Amino acid sequence: MDAIRTKELHKHFSGVAAIDGLSVAFEQGKVTGVVGPNGSGKTTLVNVLSGMLPPTAGVMVIGGEREMKGLRASDTAYHGITRTFQEVRLFEQMTVLDNILVVLTERSVWGSLFERHNAGHMKKVETVLTRVGLWEKRSQLAHNLSYGQRKLLEIARVLAMTHSDHIGQDASIFLFDEPFAGLFPEMIKVIVSVIKELKEAGKTVILIEHNMNLIRELCDHLIVMDSGKLLAEGKPDHVLAKREVIEAYLGE
Repeated sequence: MDAIRTKELHKHFSGVAAIDGLSVAFEQGKVTGVVGPNGSGKTTLVNVLSGMLPPTAGVMVIGGEREMKGLRASDTAYHGITRTFQEVRLFEQMTVLDNILVVLTERSVWGSLFERHNAGHMKKVETVLTRVGLWEKRSQLAHNLSYGQRKLLEIARVLAMTHSDHIGQDASIFLFDEPFAGLFPEMIKVIVSVIKELKEAGKTVILIEHNMNLIRELCDHLIVMDSGKLLAEGKPDHVLAKREVIEAYLGE
């Protein structure tokens, strides 16, 4: 079964096609990589899938349900979708701990700050922050973290969306937009293990990544985009050996 499928998806910016008639499927419980030269439409695709951008044309199907012409960002939690960003987005003047509590409690920032936090909330915060090695940093402001620690905090916030106490907020589809960029090897190992654990738990992972060694290690299926179109797809080793894929990268 497909977690998400697109049919003839288009996204235009001032007449330029960032996504051009893309029809692809992301299998439930698998890790699917999305690669391509810069400007191939990878991040635009994730932005459309996560409701950050409306498609110009085409449809999406989530979980085999009805076709939709787009998704609002406010509806992603209902559909079990969560994501990270190329440029880390945190609540800068909130502590590491409060950045996690925001996604565990009320969906509004201010509501979460004044909501009474129970022992279950605090246990979940400890679990996810310990998982990424940030529990000792829990009282620091997000603004004061290093670049790598900020990326790990965003990963922790994504993990906090699983097994939530709130109906519709238990994430099943994870969109990772270049989560390894600029990280030290030890931090990369943490995120690699997180992605593997998500797969073992039956979650669907969509991974944008430039490191082909990581793509080979993590991905069950690979989609290659070029100029907003599907260039190739299949098993990573097979796809990466295709002449048209090699030429697309060498010609970048």
